[in-house]
Amino acid sequence: MGRYIGPVCKKCRRVGLKLFLKGDRCYMAKCPVDQGAGVPGPHGTGRRPRLKDYGIQLQEKQRLRNMYGMREGQFRLFFARARRARGVTGEVLLQALELRLDNIVYRMGLAPSRRAARQFVLHGHVRVDGKKVNIPSYKCKPGEVVQARDAKKSREFSKAHLDAAESRGWPAWLEVDKNEFKATVTHVPTREEIAPVVDEQLIVELYSK
Repeated sequence: MGRYIGPVCKKCRRVGLKLFLKGDRCYMAKCPVDQGAGVPGPHGTGRRPRLKDYGIQLQEKQRLRNMYGMREGQFRLFFARARRARGVTGEVLLQALELRLDNIVYRMGLAPSRRAARQFVLHGHVRVDGKKVNIPSYKCKPGEVVQARDAKKSREFSKAHLDAAESRGWPAWLEVDKNEFKATVTHVPTREEIAPVVDEQLIVELYSK
């Protein structure tokens, strides 16, 4: 399956929850989810179908995968690594997703959305411990410092988004220095510190079939 290039708001309407795929628009009153838009489709009835157990599990997986902007193959790879690691599989999966470089760039406010953060990383605007890293899926470790490149173009793009992120509040596991456009990963986030409203156990059950 190729990259999705359609309206991203449809993904939020499909699951009935905000996935924060469109940056600042998701926090505005005109967000379709806040306006009560129904399920996308040709009939326009807006009625949400009644799902069985498999459908509920699949929807939960799609919700998390779309939230982080990943394709199915890459998401399965993350799950396989989480299943082999020590700890609770669902929690380890969420921790791995949160520690992705593109997600950290989004969480600290260098970009308005994860899609924009991915592009920001790919174009070489991000440094990790002073070294250029252009791999969005790079897994950051506690103690590493993520910073926007010391260039006018990079920092002008990030300034407005940093202010917005500060007003919403930064994650407890990131120590952000807004003036230096950088953040330090203080520790691996706990389940309580991870933002997605998702039942990760349903995803574990889906892939365990």
